[in-house]
Amino acid sequence: MLGHWQAGEGELKILSDAVSGKPIFETGSRGLDFKEIIHFAREVGNPSLRKMSFHERGRMLKALALHLSKHLEKFYSISYQTGATRADSWIDIEGGIGNLFSYASLRRKFPDQPFCTDGDPVFLGKQTHFMGHHILVPKEGVALHINAYNFPVWGMLEKIAVNLLAGVPAIVKPATCTSFLTEAVVREIHASGILPRGALQLICGSTGNLLDLLNAQDTVTFTGSASTGLSLKSNPSILKENVSFTMEADSLNCIILGNDVEPAMPEWDIFVKEVRKEMTVKAGQKCTAIRRIFVPENKIDLVGRALIRALSQTVIGNPVNEKVRMGSLAGQEQRDEVKIQVQKLLATSQIIYGSLDSAELLDADYSKGAFMSPLLLLNESPFLHADAHETEAFGPVSTLMPYKDLQEAILLSKKGKGSLCSTIVTANDRIAKDYVIGAATYHGRILILNHSCAKESTGHGSPLPMLVHGGPGRAGGGEEMGGMRGVKHYMQRSAIQGSPDSITAITSVYQPHAAQKTDEKHPFKKYFEELKIGDSLHSGNRKITGEDISRFADLSGDHFYAHAENGFFEDTMFDERVAHGYFILSAAAGLFVDAEIGPVLLNYGIDECRFLKPVYVGSTIRVQFTCKEKTNQDLKDENDIPKGIVKWYVDVLDETNESVMIATILTMVRKKI
Repeated sequence: MLGHWQAGEGELKILSDAVSGKPIFETGSRGLDFKEIIHFAREVGNPSLRKMSFHERGRMLKALALHLSKHLEKFYSISYQTGATRADSWIDIEGGIGNLFSYASLRRKFPDQPFCTDGDPVFLGKQTHFMGHHILVPKEGVALHINAYNFPVWGMLEKIAVNLLAGVPAIVKPATCTSFLTEAVVREIHASGILPRGALQLICGSTGNLLDLLNAQDTVTFTGSASTGLSLKSNPSILKENVSFTMEADSLNCIILGNDVEPAMPEWDIFVKEVRKEMTVKAGQKCTAIRRIFVPENKIDLVGRALIRALSQTVIGNPVNEKVRMGSLAGQEQRDEVKIQVQKLLATSQIIYGSLDSAELLDADYSKGAFMSPLLLLNESPFLHADAHETEAFGPVSTLMPYKDLQEAILLSKKGKGSLCSTIVTANDRIAKDYVIGAATYHGRILILNHSCAKESTGHGSPLPMLVHGGPGRAGGGEEMGGMRGVKHYMQRSAIQGSPDSITAITSVYQPHAAQKTDEKHPFKKYFEELKIGDSLHSGNRKITGEDISRFADLSGDHFYAHAENGFFEDTMFDERVAHGYFILSAAAGLFVDAEIGPVLLNYGIDECRFLKPVYVGSTIRVQFTCKEKTNQDLKDENDIPKGIVKWYVDVLDETNESVMIATILTMVRKKI
């Protein structure tokens, strides 16, 4: 914080090894000046990030990911003390670093400038002299991330990857009991010197009066219990200042076994494996873990026995031991809380596997660590007894429940009042569709799992950087990640109005009907640095003949009736023989392309193309070819050619000066130096 490390004052909280119970660290935030912390983020970190382009921020994230990847073993050795196995830690540590890589790559979806346009332009006047657009600019505040204890690395990195790419600094407040792992990663980030000063600050302990200091330019993300989230969200300053607040809370996620699945089918084994994995990975301490298991009532006994067999094969104990597949909970306080919630569930359910008070361990002592047996419960009347739909035991605990038909399964899934994710295992896509359409309003993400995708599936409990992570209702009603969607959460959308020339100048993106700059030098003869937005070529004319259409039909094989020489056009959209749209595109290229070797290296593709008006035999076309947008490209290695991507606005007009085709094409253009 404030660009340096500062120790807490007064009585500190002791943090213990979750496996041995031994004290290992002390932490506390008393004595910190929270007003100075937030001022430092806003006045030092924010301006530095805001003036960087998306591409510069993305390259910064990539450098940070590469740096952290060099220190994995250090992080793994500390992670064992949180009770996590190496497989658990891989999700947390390398999964978090993977988010940095993903958002670093996402920079290519944004312009090489600090802000971006959003959506399509809108023309507001009949003469095309007045238009509107939307831009997104980084907010001038800070992102405050209040994270849970289950993923001390991933929870931080998945969030800061997004706000840093958006151009907003972060203050991270991890859950205290596992904050020592977060602190180790932040120390390495600070030591790298990759982030600008003020871009990231860490608070291990209470946030004091920090929430009282927030304003409308700030964003809060919270991961944890619904009750704590509601308390934070109700802070008077957050309400008064309309501070953006995203919450990921308790989530009674569910999995459904389709009624088409039989024990001999591969989907049966896939289902059992998925449930066991979600109950035991991170000792069930995942916000996305499966808490409710719905199976056809005529298969409840078979599924129960299969799950018991699978769970009985799980080796529990010291995560350092390579034979161990499930470690401990994050601490004894967490285990005590899980037991309290299980007791509530037992009012209407029964344990069919596991023990509430003991576990067979390898290389560990139950009385010293925070170990717990996986617990599989059975609720035979899920419509009558609602505890399993209302109470979450945040550990290796899940409840098995029957359903009669798919509509019942959908209703039961909704009884959780909103979840982060749901899975249906079925080999029947009709069943999958009915479930997805019926249940999607209550689930932030739905996985359709079958033998076709199981080998590549990332699983029920794995949020992915480019997909939204969050859920409605009980799950918090928020969204995180989601690729470009997530980045926009940290930016202010503003509608802008003006002439096409003004909007072009502001956005650095050519807008239709803005002024075009023509000169004697062909645009294809200009290097990347020499090209300016609005540079344009106005071509000569080309008359479209019947022979053109016939030759293109023979060459392409496209003999659609509208292009036939003696076609019949009654009851069609055309008056007579019409040219192929793709021929018009090709003919346009013939009008604007410069044939000589020059800075243009290759055609990179087409972003969009629209055919607006038929081109009949005898029509004359011409092209206005205009530099629309420029994006720098990074060098892949020392042998790579310095270059960038140029987007060109292609407007093909006929003899009436009406547009018959518009397109955006991309070329790769060499730099001069």
